[in-house]
Parts: sequence; C-alpha cells; structure tokens
Amino acid sequence: MAEGSAEPPPFRRCRREERVGGAKRRRREAAEGSPAGPAAEPGSRRAAEPAEPPYLALARGLLHGGAPPGPARRGPSPARPAEEPAGDGGADDLLGQLIRDLNEINEVPFFDVQLPYELALKIFQYLDKTELGRCAQVSRTWKALAEDEVLWYRLCQQEGYLVDTSISDHACWKLALKNCRARERTLKTNWKNRIGAVSQLRYELGKILCDVHSCDGVVIAGYTSGEVRLWDTRTWDYTAPILEAMHDPGDAGPRPHVSFVRINSSLAVAAYEDGTISIWNLMFGREPIHHYQHNQRIQALALGSEGAVVATASGFEVKVESPDDKGFWQTAATFDIQKLVNFLNLVPDVVGSPVTVAAAEDIVYLLKAEVPGKILHSVYGQPVTCLDVSAHEAAFGVKNFGWLLNEPNQILLYNLETSQCLKKMGNSIGDFTCVNLQNSPPNLLVTGNKDRRVRVFDLRKSESLCSLYAHQLGVSAVQMDDWKIVSGGEEGLVCVWDQRMGTKLWEMHASAGLLAVVSSVTGSGCLYAL
Repeated sequence: MAEGSAEPPPFRRCRREERVGGAKRRRREAAEGSPAGPAAEPGSRRAAEPAEPPYLALARGLLHGGAPPGPARRGPSPARPAEEPAGDGGADDLLGQLIRDLNEINEVPFFDVQLPYELALKIFQYLDKTELGRCAQVSRTWKALAEDEVLWYRLCQQEGYLVDTSISDHACWKLALKNCRARERTLKTNWKNRIGAVSQLRYELGKILCDVHSCDGVVIAGYTSGEVRLWDTRTWDYTAPILEAMHDPGDAGPRPHVSFVRINSSLAVAAYEDGTISIWNLMFGREPIHHYQHNQRIQALALGSEGAVVATASGFEVKVESPDDKGFWQTAATFDIQKLVNFLNLVPDVVGSPVTVAAAEDIVYLLKAEVPGKILHSVYGQPVTCLDVSAHEAAFGVKNFGWLLNEPNQILLYNLETSQCLKKMGNSIGDFTCVNLQNSPPNLLVTGNKDRRVRVFDLRKSESLCSLYAHQLGVSAVQMDDWKIVSGGEEGLVCVWDQRMGTKLWEMHASAGLLAVVSSVTGSGCLYAL
C-alpha cells in the first residue's frame, strides 16, 4: 500500500474531527442567523485558533440548561434551576462546576414530575430495605436517594439495632445494618446448633450467693459475707470490683448478709439483712452515693429499669427514694400497707411521680403519691404467688386453696390506668411460681408453674400458645425473647427452648437449684445463678 494512503495517527484523526465539527457548527449558526462572533479576517490570528472541543461545548450546554447533542429524546427535559453563568475559565473549571452540580441534586425525577430532594426522601422513608434495593436499580438519581444514610439509619433503629447511637457514629449505615443482621443470624444458628462456651463467675469458695441481677451484660451479686460484687460479661478479663458498703466504724463482728441486689444502666442497689440500703453510681466508683435505713428486715426491693428510683418494703411500710432536681436523694413517698409485702415492682416509663405495684398476701396495691393505698385486686383466701409489671399492665398469679372450686389457679392481667381486670388465663392445678411480662415480646406472656410446665400465653386471645414439660421439681425462673425461652427449675436444670417449634434446643444440669435467670436472652448469651 502507498505511503500517502496510510491511516493517520489517532491524535491527528481526533484533531481533524474537532476541526470538522467546529466548521459544521459555524455553518449551522450562519444558516440559522445566529452570529457566531466577530468575523475573522483571513490569515488573522483568530482564524488560526482551533475550534472549541466538543466536550467543552457539551459542558457549557449542560451548565446553561440546554439539551446535550445526540439521539432524539422521548420528551422535553425539565429546565434546571437558574445558576450563575460559568466564567471564562478553561476545561478544569467547567468540569469541576459540572461535577458539583451533579453531586448537589436539587430535583429528583418521579415519572413525569420533578420533586425536591427532601420530599423524595420523605417518600422513600416508607420503603423497607428490599424495596430500597429495587429502587436503587432504576437510575443513578434514585440510587443516590435510596442509599441515603438517613434512610438506613432509621431502618437500623426500627429493627432494634444500635439504638443508643447517633447517625454520625457510622460512615455507612447500610453496611452497619447488614453486619447486625449477619451477627443475629450467626447467634441464632449457634443457639440451635449448641455452639458456644460456658463461663463461670465464681467469687470465693465458702461464701454463699444470696441474690443476683444483671443489666446489659453487667452482673451484680450479693453474698452471705456482706460483699457486693460486679462483673462485666462483655469483657471476660475484667476484674470484678467490690462495692463498699456504708456501715458505722464502731460496728464489730461480721457484716450482715446481703438480702437483695438490683442494677440498671446507671445505678446498683443492695439491701442488707439489718435493714440498710446502699446505692452506688456505676460511673463514680465503689463508694455509695446514698444510703438509708429501715427499722426491720427488708422484704422486697425494686429498682427502676431506667432512671434513679428505688423502692423498698419493710414490715408494713413501703418507701420510695429518688433524687431531686439538684441531685440530692430524698424520700419521694411513704406508704403504709395492711399486710406484709411479698412482691414489689416499679412501673417503667412513668412521667412524674414514681408508681409502685406491691403484692401483700392476697391484696395487690397500686401505690401513687396522689392516691396512696389504692387496692388493685383483693380476693380473700387467694394469695398472690408471682408478680410482674409493664408500662401499662400488671400480671400476677393467684393461688386457690381448693374450697373455691370455680376459681382455679390463674394468671390475672390488670390495666394500671383503669384498674380493671383485662384477662384471666391458666386454670392450672399447680401454683404459678414465676411470670415475665415486661421483657416478653408484645402481646405475649411466659409463666412457670409447680406442675413442671412452662406456658406461653397470647394476651389477645387469653389462650396458651405452647406448654413445655420442663422440670421435675417445678419451674423457678423464666425468660423469653421473640423466638426462644430459657427456663430454670428447683432441681438445677436449665433448658433453652425454640418457642415456635416447641422443641428443646439444649439443657444444662447443676448440683444446686436455680436461683434466677437474671438476664434477658435476646443477646449473645444466657445468664443464670445457682
């Protein structure tokens, strides 16, 4: 082939196309009557300058709201908001302005209309994660909208993950939600396949455990030696500190036994056999921040699930302690009860004065500062055997001695606002020994009975969803979450059940009876005390 017919190099071909495109554009403008600028003299310097590259013309057209050259469009494109005209800078200024405009989306296309970004984001808030994934495949604009951090942060909060965090704590909330769901699936699989490890929180041999409680993985335990100790199960190498009690320096002899211990996210409380109550702040150290004294032995202790409210029952008196606006602890209310209190609970999520529910033999009291001594339930000869409360309801078991044949052992559910009995459930021969309402899923309630069965009730139908035969000597403690149940018995057997299938996942034997299932089973483990 001849040398003159050889194909030109690529850069020359691009240069030639740019010149041809510039010539065509000038001829088109001349035909339309639009002046393309001052006429260039032949041979002048302006005529010798190369034509404007096509990509710069495209950028200028987009900045000024024009349509890009190319195939015919299906419909007219809506005009963008007016912006400041671009300066006389080079290609870098134009492309930088174009990228900034594309990043700052002012309008989002919704079929044949244009919506502001905030309104489009409000619409997308009603979609779940599957629908957001489908919308992200529509266009680049919808993809940017469907992956907005606000949407995935709200989805994460709605599903109960990372509730106490803010939107700035994670750079990608979509990935955070994915990791939380993967961790939950792994934990569920390990529960069902019995994959895990057993760890013991043993303090000292020879000192008997009196009471134990936990909150968010932090365990508090009280012993016959009078010592109160904390463990953080989230870090197993954590050294358990001893919380110092407040006693007179002149007291000789051994310290009194610990009767009850309670803990929430900020406070720890211990009640001693001599009627002393000590309160510690978990952030301030081992010294108690407040203590007070009863004249008699303490029969029941309650600590609010959130906030700083403590209720104690001693003899025929119920005392409620809480700090004032300046942080100084004081006695918020004192109530006189006609009988000895067996069970005591503080109603959670109460605005204003604390509300306490106390069960004293066969009477259940609703104790408020405005209405002291209000009786919620009273049937002579039917003592209360267990008690638990939620924000609006109270559930307790009543025992029948046999002379009322039409009133078997039951679980009663009362509304705390109207003081009316809502449901009666059970009709069991054995006594109900434990009930869990506050930590159970919505509209569900789990109970344990002396007839060796664990029952789950549907509060909407007053029916038993499942009945699990568990323990030879009766059930002493129960907990449940949305799919599993943990129960403990007097014989020292701990069982984990799949509530939906009604099958036992695994069990563990111990040499002593179960003291309590002391933590929620929704996390990565189950904590119980023997």
